[in-house]
Amino acid sequence: MRRIEQPGSPVAERIQCVEARGRAFSFTMESGIPLLEAARRGFAAEGFAGGVLNIRGGALGPFAYVMPALSKTPDHAAFYSDTFRPLGVTRLKSGAMTLGERDSAPFFHCHALWTEADGRINGGHILPEETIVAEPFEVDAFGIDGAVFLAEPDSETGFKLFGPVVRDARGVRNTHPAFALRLRPNQDFAGCLEAFCRQRGIAHARLRGGVGSIIGARFVDGKSVVPFATELLIGAGEIAPGASGALEAKLDVALVDYLGGLAEGRLVRGDNPVLMTMELVLEPLEAGRG
Repeated sequence: MRRIEQPGSPVAERIQCVEARGRAFSFTMESGIPLLEAARRGFAAEGFAGGVLNIRGGALGPFAYVMPALSKTPDHAAFYSDTFRPLGVTRLKSGAMTLGERDSAPFFHCHALWTEADGRINGGHILPEETIVAEPFEVDAFGIDGAVFLAEPDSETGFKLFGPVVRDARGVRNTHPAFALRLRPNQDFAGCLEAFCRQRGIAHARLRGGVGSIIGARFVDGKSVVPFATELLIGAGEIAPGASGALEAKLDVALVDYLGGLAEGRLVRGDNPVLMTMELVLEPLEAGRG
């Protein structure tokens, strides 16, 4: 399996996990305000400080983003491009966001694919400080109670990254068990989730949200992405018994690589290692609740 050496030593805990409670809901991003504030308001209206969400369309402008890039120093295994600020309104195709905290304030980590006003199709990492909602659009969210994604320095990668930490529960009503997770580098994405579910006795689970990076990509239809640095979003994910009865993760993703290539599809199990991080919420499914 592919591997990229990180500047720091591997951390012993390869899956950062907090058991919490959560609930799915939808809300509309308000127009004319920063995307970060629109997301914060949507979660707050349901009683949550944060969580994850999926975007199926929308409009942003002004808009700022970066793409994955090679690192110019040995301090990081990969880095970010310069900031791009396309003119006009950018139309989102798909995206995923983690809403948490950085420096004691709300912050998000968001990857998406989109079409810019001049027709250019692109993708990358949306910057919360400079991005405004141009038109209202609906998103599917999953709030978490009893945990928060907190941006903290990560000695292994050299970045300040989101990871789940325990937070006093607010007692939001009508929630059920959920796990806030961060997967660390050089582990197969699918295999890591399958092992986690086996260890916890989880027979069936759904992924909510999902933002991170993998080392290139291999898809079940035979497509592949060779450039190693990517920005990835999870469109849908499920862990359930396969034909053999063993747990199998079905992970439908979209990504952009550092050369600007875009790819979408279902990842091959066993051959898609995490590059820097993968943050997501795993929701165990009980019989009768799908």
